[in-house]
Amino acid sequence: MSTQQDKPFLGFGLGLRTDHYQEIIEQQPKEIDWFEIISENYMVEGGKPLYFLDKIRQDYPMLMHGVSMSIGSTDPLNMDYLGKLKALIERVEPMWISDHLCWTGVDHKNMHDLLPLPYTEASVDHIAGRITQVQDFLGRQMLIENLSSYITYTSDAMSEWEFLTAVAEKADCYILLDINNIYVSSFNHHFDPMDYLQGIPAQRVWQHHLAGHQNNGNLIIDTHDHPIIDPVWELYARAAELLGPVSTMIERDANIPPLAEVIAELNQARAIAAPFYRSQQHD
Repeated sequence: MSTQQDKPFLGFGLGLRTDHYQEIIEQQPKEIDWFEIISENYMVEGGKPLYFLDKIRQDYPMLMHGVSMSIGSTDPLNMDYLGKLKALIERVEPMWISDHLCWTGVDHKNMHDLLPLPYTEASVDHIAGRITQVQDFLGRQMLIENLSSYITYTSDAMSEWEFLTAVAEKADCYILLDINNIYVSSFNHHFDPMDYLQGIPAQRVWQHHLAGHQNNGNLIIDTHDHPIIDPVWELYARAAELLGPVSTMIERDANIPPLAEVIAELNQARAIAAPFYRSQQHD
C-alpha cells in the first residue's frame, strides 16, 4: 500500500443528516466546509437518499464514514459489503473514508453495535492484516476511529492509545480521533485523557469527531444526542495544541436541532482551534 502522505486540512464539517437536506440545498451555508456521510445509508441502488447526496455533493466536498466493516471480527471480510462500498466511493469521490476500530458481530450476525477489542499484540496483527486487505481492495488508505467503551478485557496488554497507534502504524493507515470518545472512555475507565492525546502520533491523525453524550452518574454513554459539554471542548483545545491542524466535524444523530444550532457548535470548534492554527482558518 502507499506510504504516509502529508496531512491534509479540510477545515470544519458536519455529519450530513436527513433533517437538514433541504436547508443545505436551499441555503448552501458557507460556514460548512464539507460533509461526512454514513456510508451504509447510501449503499443502495436508488431513491431519495442518493438524490439528495448527489445534489449536495455538487457543492461540498465529502467524506465517507462506515459503521459495519467490522474490521476486528474473526469472520472473513464481507466482500459483498466492500464491493458496494467501493461503488459508493466511485460515485461520491470522497476525500477519504473511515470506519471504527471494533467488531460488530460474528458468525455473520450483525449486532449493530460498535464493540471494543482486547488490546493485545495478536489483535494488532489480526486487525492490521485486515485493514491492509481492505486498503488493497479499495485502492486507497483509510482512517480508523477510536471507540467510546464501557468494558475492558483482562487480557489487555497495552493502553488503548498504544493499541490504536500500533494498528495504524502496522497497517499504514490513518486515525480519526474522536475527542468525545476519549473523554467518555477516560471517565468510564479512569485514565487521564491527556495521556491519550500525548500518546498518539500527530502525523497520522487526519480527522476529529466532536459530539455530545449522556452522563448517567457513574457511566457515560456516547449518544450523539446532546450539545458538546465544556470538558470535551477543553480536551479539543488541547488536541488542537498538540496535534496541529486536523479536519474537524460535529456529529449529531438524535434530538437533531435546527441546522443553525449545529453550525453554531461548528463555529465554536473553529474559534477554539484558531489560536493553534490560525493560518489554516476558514475565511
